Amino acid sequence: MESPIGFGILGCADIARKFCRAVGLAPNAAVVAVGSRSIDKARRFIADNSLPEGTVAHGSYEALLDDPAVDAVYVPLPTSLRAHWAISAAGKGKHVLLEKPTAISAAELDRILEACEANGVQIMDGTMWMHHPRTAKMGEILSDPSRFGQVKRTNSIFCFNGGAEFLENDIRVKPDLDGLGALGDAGWYCIRSILWANNYELPQTAIAFPNPVKNDAGVVLSCDASLHWEDGRVATLSCSFLAHLTMDLTVVGSKGTIHLSDFIVPFEESAAGFSFGCESWFNDLVSAWEPRPSEHVVSTVLPQEALMVAEFSRLVGAIKHSGAKPDGKWPAISRKTQVVMDAVKASIDNGSQPVQIVF
Repeated sequence: MESPIGFGILGCADIARKFCRAVGLAPNAAVVAVGSRSIDKARRFIADNSLPEGTVAHGSYEALLDDPAVDAVYVPLPTSLRAHWAISAAGKGKHVLLEKPTAISAAELDRILEACEANGVQIMDGTMWMHHPRTAKMGEILSDPSRFGQVKRTNSIFCFNGGAEFLENDIRVKPDLDGLGALGDAGWYCIRSILWANNYELPQTAIAFPNPVKNDAGVVLSCDASLHWEDGRVATLSCSFLAHLTMDLTVVGSKGTIHLSDFIVPFEESAAGFSFGCESWFNDLVSAWEPRPSEHVVSTVLPQEALMVAEFSRLVGAIKHSGAKPDGKWPAISRKTQVVMDAVKASIDNGSQPVQIVF
């Protein structure tokens, strides 16, 4: 039996706690090292997360990248630091699981992708909902023209009310750490869901809605935008640190509609649902729908973050043990997401002027 893929964690960010649990549940992965700028902080993180005995604490990120037991790194560092350390990891031959947004811009992401390609390492971003079996089930419906028809409109919302402490101190509102703000943190999910629903066909134009909310440092706290395709398809996205927790996704086709209210984090870990209406219309009195949208529930043994780790580790294992090539699907999807995000940001910066999307 092949040994599990050894992960090193660069930094002790809050989301890394969730990642540790995911690795513990995945059958083909293990955390072997944690790196921090303080070795004491790395040791505390190992103890607090009950990581296996023998997990090595490193007092620098460089030391972790030099650890021969580390096959892959998980990078939850602030966005402004991700390019440097992802490129450094690739240069050391470490595979890269990179939190989102993957970079400040597509140009910066290109540097990461070039380093990964040059060193033959796998890269994947940490968009966990992509790996839930519900996503695959919905994808089957979307790709069936007899049931769904052609995609016409997609609406995606991710909001949460961060509160006063968050809005004052969280790294996601600091221009030198996560300068993309709500667009980078929440909008990434919205853009990815829109691209997923449209079979990753890039829209032609992005138009930010007027009057985005920014803090005193100029970081976006709330914004909205529309995306437009040449064939008339339209999508809207809404992301905010100021509104109640909402994770809505609606995909409207010529024959059917898919809707779910928890597309990023399911209401329940072991099962996730969505509704699907197909050729619905009104009854004779126009007082009810016929037929009503059907409700679907998809169960999973492992939570979506563990499935993500398992898939990434499978790809890394194939490279390590069988000489396989890195899977280009994942970096291509990351880059498309980043390119659309760049266009939305450019439209925000240019007073809601339309911005052409060039891949």
